[in-house]
Amino acid sequence: MQEQIETLRELIKDIDTAMLTTVSEEGLVSRPMKTQEVEFDGDLWFFTKKETDKYEEILHEQGVNVTYAGKSYVSVRGRAEIVEDLGKKKELWSKVYEQIMQTSYDDSSVVLIKVKAEAAEYWESGSFTKKAAFMLKRITGQSAEEAGVNETVEMNGRK
Repeated sequence: MQEQIETLRELIKDIDTAMLTTVSEEGLVSRPMKTQEVEFDGDLWFFTKKETDKYEEILHEQGVNVTYAGKSYVSVRGRAEIVEDLGKKKELWSKVYEQIMQTSYDDSSVVLIKVKAEAAEYWESGSFTKKAAFMLKRITGQSAEEAGVNETVEMNGRK
């Protein structure tokens, strides 16, 4: 699994903004989120405030998707949780967030969204047929093939 984490880390490390997709009462909702400047270890972190729709949506449905577009295209499926740990907020905080959020990390309305990656799929730019998928299943420890969760269908010759 470490090799898969390394691959994903390389693909997303220079992408400043990700799109976080949550589930609302009306359906799926995506919005841009600033990528944390921390080394990816299987978890993705984002700041938000309690008085946002995404906060409420995650409280009701933890299944989310995070997408990155840069030199490659990456889609990460995972489970989100709200983290209010002051130490973690301080660790991840930067002056950029003070400007964006107009507050400081110790504001009780500021929370973290932690996304535990369960699966990721990526496409290298210019070669959409070169597609790879892998699982970061923490509970089962199974690969995508073993879990029967992900299959790749090649559509060779289709125009």
